[in-house]
Amino acid sequence: METRTGVYICHCGLNIAATVNPREVARYIASLRDVVVARDYMFMCSDPGQELIMKDIKEQGLNRVVVASCSPMLHERTFRRVCQEAGLNPYLFKMANIREHCSWVHKDGATEKAKALVRAAVLRGHYQEPLQTMEVPINPNTLVVGGGIAGIQAALDIAIAGYKVYLVEREPSIGGHMIQLDKTFPTLDCSACITTPKMSDAGSHPNIELLTYSEVTEVAGYIGNFTVKIKRKSRYVDESKCNGCGLCFAGCPVVMKNEFDLGLGERKAIYVPFPQAVPNKPVIDKREERLCKAACVDACPISTNVLGYIKLIAEGKFKESYELIRATNPLPAVCGRVCYAPCQEACNRGQIDEHLAIRHLKRFATDQVDIAKLEVPQITATGKRVAVIGSGPGGLAAANDLALKGHEVTIFEALPEPGGMLRYAIPEYRLPRELLGQEIDYIRRLGVEIRTGVEVGKDISLAEVRNEYQAVFISAGAQGGMKLGVEGEDLPGVMEGIRFLREVNLSKEVWIGKRVVVIGGGNTAVDCARTARRLGGEEVRIIYRRSRAQMPASSEEVTAVEEEGIGIDFLTAPVRFLSEDGRLTGMECIRMKLGEPDASGRARPVPLEGSEFSVAVDTVIAALGQVPETGFVRELGVSLEKAGTIVIDSRTGATSIEGVFAGGDVVTGPAFAIDAIAAGKRAARSINRYLNGEPLEAEEEEGKPERLSEEEVKSLKFPAEKRVEMSEEPVKGRIADFREVALGYTESEAVGEALRCLAGQIEGCIECRECERRCEPGAINYEMKDETIQVEVGSIILATGYDQFDPSGIPEYGYGRYENVITGLEFERLSNAAGPTAGQILLKNGRPPRSVAIIHCVGSRDKNFHEYCSRVCCMYALKFAHLIREKTDAEVFQLYIDMRCFGEGYEEFYERVGTEDGVNFIRGKASRVTDQALNEEEEGKLIVCVEDTLLGSFMRVPVEMVILCTALEPRANTDEVARLFSIGRRADGFFLERHVKLAPIATMTEGLFIAGCCEGPRDIPDTVAQAKAAASDVLSLLARGKVEIEPIVASVDGEVCAGCGLCEKICPYGAPSLAEPERVTVVNKALCKGCGACAVTCPSGAMNLSHFTRRQILEEVEALTGR
Repeated sequence: METRTGVYICHCGLNIAATVNPREVARYIASLRDVVVARDYMFMCSDPGQELIMKDIKEQGLNRVVVASCSPMLHERTFRRVCQEAGLNPYLFKMANIREHCSWVHKDGATEKAKALVRAAVLRGHYQEPLQTMEVPINPNTLVVGGGIAGIQAALDIAIAGYKVYLVEREPSIGGHMIQLDKTFPTLDCSACITTPKMSDAGSHPNIELLTYSEVTEVAGYIGNFTVKIKRKSRYVDESKCNGCGLCFAGCPVVMKNEFDLGLGERKAIYVPFPQAVPNKPVIDKREERLCKAACVDACPISTNVLGYIKLIAEGKFKESYELIRATNPLPAVCGRVCYAPCQEACNRGQIDEHLAIRHLKRFATDQVDIAKLEVPQITATGKRVAVIGSGPGGLAAANDLALKGHEVTIFEALPEPGGMLRYAIPEYRLPRELLGQEIDYIRRLGVEIRTGVEVGKDISLAEVRNEYQAVFISAGAQGGMKLGVEGEDLPGVMEGIRFLREVNLSKEVWIGKRVVVIGGGNTAVDCARTARRLGGEEVRIIYRRSRAQMPASSEEVTAVEEEGIGIDFLTAPVRFLSEDGRLTGMECIRMKLGEPDASGRARPVPLEGSEFSVAVDTVIAALGQVPETGFVRELGVSLEKAGTIVIDSRTGATSIEGVFAGGDVVTGPAFAIDAIAAGKRAARSINRYLNGEPLEAEEEEGKPERLSEEEVKSLKFPAEKRVEMSEEPVKGRIADFREVALGYTESEAVGEALRCLAGQIEGCIECRECERRCEPGAINYEMKDETIQVEVGSIILATGYDQFDPSGIPEYGYGRYENVITGLEFERLSNAAGPTAGQILLKNGRPPRSVAIIHCVGSRDKNFHEYCSRVCCMYALKFAHLIREKTDAEVFQLYIDMRCFGEGYEEFYERVGTEDGVNFIRGKASRVTDQALNEEEEGKLIVCVEDTLLGSFMRVPVEMVILCTALEPRANTDEVARLFSIGRRADGFFLERHVKLAPIATMTEGLFIAGCCEGPRDIPDTVAQAKAAASDVLSLLARGKVEIEPIVASVDGEVCAGCGLCEKICPYGAPSLAEPERVTVVNKALCKGCGACAVTCPSGAMNLSHFTRRQILEEVEALTGR
């Protein structure tokens, strides 16, 4: 077919005609081959210009059209439409740009260059071929990336119109930077007040699916049909179960800098970023795997959060550490002194060097708190009554926990004072009575009644107690001493160890003489010996029938015995006691040897024949152990073991009688205080369930201490550190009375020892699981994993916001060096009522400033950093000045280059701050901030050095606070995001719009729009307007239901293709793929964007790009080069 080309040269007013002669160009083009008509016209884009083309196509039979005018970006679509309406395939149209390429860049030679460009277009057009567009349906869903005000507004507009929106935000809550602000200029609306309603609407709208704490990882597809993969990071909190009660925050021991407050405030490892967060569900900041196995927690009978309270001590949070201990342990001060500390033996640090002094650290935390001043929590009474028999550690623990549940608890105690074995069996040099009393008094303050001097079974029957109360817990301990079973043990001067300690602790006069022998190897025996030493015993010895290695007393107690001059005779046993005139005078003993193991697994001591010997004694104290006195329970028919201990269900503490529970030594025989506390707490849980009509049994996992493997130990590169030992009273002084021996840690010692904890070496959550214990709905899930979801959408809006410029890159301003030099966003948090200072503008020393300098344009309008204006700094600087004057008496200085107050009401606000608020304005760029004073006025202040360009003089402005109005800059990951979504970036780093004036929210990727500060700095009104514009563009697409796709796509010559796969690797859109088994590339035309990267990469020339064939391009090049 004959090629018939029409060429039209536009004057564009004088935009082109000022330097290019359109008529001369038209005359020249008319002489070219295949040109049927060549015209010049004032405005080809006007309706008459368009009608001229249509008329010529119809009357002249044109099958090619060339328009020489402005950029194809503006009017290529216009002239393609004209051709199509006239019956000509729009892809037989070619546009030559003689405005931007000629008239706007040349004064001389512009006409000749225009002739060459138009000639090239004409000759290229000869080889253009008709192409057909494709229509594809549009998925009605939309993806909005970024949960700031722009993303929220766009999402709401689309959702309200009835379409589904996925709103993705990488932080745990939507809100962006706007929710961080205090007030908004110029109206001074509370930022949270105007943002939170929109946040709430977005969070609750049925058409919006919030994907917070999430990031887009992959985008594929094309306009109308995008496939997006989104990584949902693990919150470790099940949002469907969480009720937002916040109990988990209080228990978390890990204190971290709060990013929302820019590090000015603190948060926990489990946190909600701010009170109005949407969704208002916490997230656990779990960054690293814990270095230890938390064996200490698993070894503790009550699973005390050892990791947590040690972490708090390391951070100097001593009261919080105590509160965390007491959340589990009702007697922390007691256990900090007398617990046998199984946690220490299990401590994984001990596999590296020495285990942590966990008990000492617990004691330190309790020493920092005045228990009498502790607040009692509010408790809702249930009206249900529980009786506890025995006020030892088990009874006190049960009473404490039941009282916290709101039950009315009464403790019956046979002795004059509560405390049980803690008060009457442990010497005061180990556990001061006053301290024990304080802990018991706190339990009383919870509402627990303690009736002392009332012995159940004597003063009141167990049956009466059971009838009066809805549940009973028996924890009467093991008060009876064991007999030796040797001749003479009933002689005066031979006494039981428990009775001896009880009488001493009751302040009764106890005569012991000078020579004292204690029989036994447990802690009671040690306590008896050390007590006898303090009562005046000059020769005090312990005899024990086994070896030192088998001695059940703690090693530190044995060491203390030896330090205090008390001898220990191992492998020795009494045979009989000697007397004169009915008074004890001596003791016959026999040496022992170790034989075969007995039922306990220890080697059985066997007497050595002929090894008998005698020693002179004044007093013998038999500390062989205790037995429970449980005769009083028989009247109810409570089942007993042969040894007299009460039979219970070990999982619940329930006895054979309904509503009666038991625990502690009365069940197990003599044990440790912490074991009794564990039994009391277990019974309290069961009693609470019993009173509530719930099944007694509940799933309670008991952890087993886990050791580090050899490989794990080797991988831990920590220098060896010795445990910090606790100071003690000198021996000479301490044996003279009952003063407490252990002196406790100093603050530096405690922090130093706490820092040795392996769990505290990591940042973020240490997996102490305190939040899990406190979460009643069971929402905490440490096993939660990141998940990737895939969504199908038809359009995408990017509203990823901005970053604040880091002014530490300008060392002259002293940010990071002077503590009272802060950024604008940091000031916003200080001024905010929900911020770290509750809205008070304070210096680091806690005092309001008396003078403040506000430095404008920090990082913006600066060729060293960002040349652009950030557009909001002038106005928020004025807002800061107003807030400072409103909240303090400070003098305020504004150091500015130019005041750019361009928005509605902005100029008026500027006038108000300058006149009504009395702010000082200095026109000039600050050169530096220093603390080097030159005179007395400048002492102790920050001096801002600036040249006032209006006065023409250099100034030194002494102030107490400096606020830096920092630039708004592209987010740190903008380049990564641009590649992910296949959009461009401007030279300043922000996302590139399709056209700065005519398509400011569209991008070069069809169906993908940008809104807000990701496209450039702007204020809130402009951001909201742009978000609404983006939503409008999306809705116009959705209303159409389908969209045309450019037919300018790649194609493959299968006979030439070598199957090398280079095109597949180079394509940013994933359009080419290698088909198997043919190993020939095929192109997904819907994905192809016609960029041509594959065509120029293909080494065999098999890849072609329609509308940009080699022949077309070569013809154009030859025309331009004059060939």
